[in-house]
Amino acid sequence: MTWHGKLLAQFSRTWRYSSGAKAIHCRGHHTVSRLAADIARAATSAHQYPRRQAMSSMTSPSSARRVDLRSDTVTEPTEDMRQAMLSAPVGDDVYGDDPSVDKLQKTAAKMFGMEKALFVPSGTMGNLISLMVHGWQRGSEVLLGDRCHILEYEQGGIAQVAGIHPRAVKTLADGRLDLDDLRSKVRADDVHYPVTSAICLENTHNLCGGRVLKPDFIAETSKVAKSLGIPLHVDGARIFNAAAALHVPVSELLVGVDSVSVCLSKGLAAPVGSVIAGSEEFIRKAIRVRKLLGGGLRQAGVLAAPGLIALEVMSKRLHKDHILAKHLSEGCHSMKELGLDSNPEVTETNIVFFTVDKAVCGYSAGELVDILDKEDPSVADESGKRFLLLAFSDTLIRAIVHYQIGPADIEAFLVRLRRTLS
Repeated sequence: MTWHGKLLAQFSRTWRYSSGAKAIHCRGHHTVSRLAADIARAATSAHQYPRRQAMSSMTSPSSARRVDLRSDTVTEPTEDMRQAMLSAPVGDDVYGDDPSVDKLQKTAAKMFGMEKALFVPSGTMGNLISLMVHGWQRGSEVLLGDRCHILEYEQGGIAQVAGIHPRAVKTLADGRLDLDDLRSKVRADDVHYPVTSAICLENTHNLCGGRVLKPDFIAETSKVAKSLGIPLHVDGARIFNAAAALHVPVSELLVGVDSVSVCLSKGLAAPVGSVIAGSEEFIRKAIRVRKLLGGGLRQAGVLAAPGLIALEVMSKRLHKDHILAKHLSEGCHSMKELGLDSNPEVTETNIVFFTVDKAVCGYSAGELVDILDKEDPSVADESGKRFLLLAFSDTLIRAIVHYQIGPADIEAFLVRLRRTLS
């Protein structure tokens, strides 16, 4: 049965059996007929504008030949996720009545080794909620890496919304914080200073190329935090990638951690949402903050259902992305004589950074990204596709591998890259 046929059948069943009154069913007959007509028109449109395929080569109505390496947030939900969204049991989650959300939260808490978990609309909100709970006293201070996502890419929300002051700590090349610098940044109990309310880590570390924080460093940081009586929060947007790289359960990377925020739509292919976790008291306060920020959702089960598949299914395949990312990094490293370079030894997960030397290849990073974003009509093979990437500076480009990128896409990209630089 086609997708539109399934939708019509589902609607008809719901209409017949939820009303329980023959008169209501009769009055609804014309509504069903109108819906059928609308679905038929949508089906016709679908033939004119085909859906983007959830396989190795991503397509869109504007371009049937595109490989999107900008981020692992660009993935479409899997077919299983789409079906789960269609059939998810739901309730009003603000009242705590949504069974699908409840199942997601309990599953996440168990996987993370935490007492409780909470579904939130986004990773940015997850981090903001977590730090607002830890920094309950307005005007407190958070210690975090000078290259971390919270500081660089979340619009200064902890200061703008929560009145929390960020204090930057030196980030090492592998994503770890300099613990000596961290200790020196903790405020003394003095009326002139804000109160240090939390310490933040990021795992994996985005701007450090997807580097993994290992359990021994997390334990060492936790020991420092506990000796100072300060909570430790982990921005674990891609923590499942870290677990896959180390071949350990996620819970092993959260020992001694007070709270974590985990993204379901980065690498795990859910269409939306994150999960935060911590103690029962932490989540009790987090629910209040989520409501304050507008994150209290109603029938959120349609979003929680694909999130559950993200945790239980998609997390188990991330090693495949890591293998392809390593191959991509090795391929870029092999073009050093053409003005391109990468470091395969530090490519630990699905993120690849490579540098561009304009003096050698004639392109800045931005110019090269623009060229690769155009189809190459001179060839008929897969290397003529459009390849989408992000330029982080005049010399630095980022590519991220995800489940909709296959080996053929990486090979085609490397061929296109070498041809362009040559």
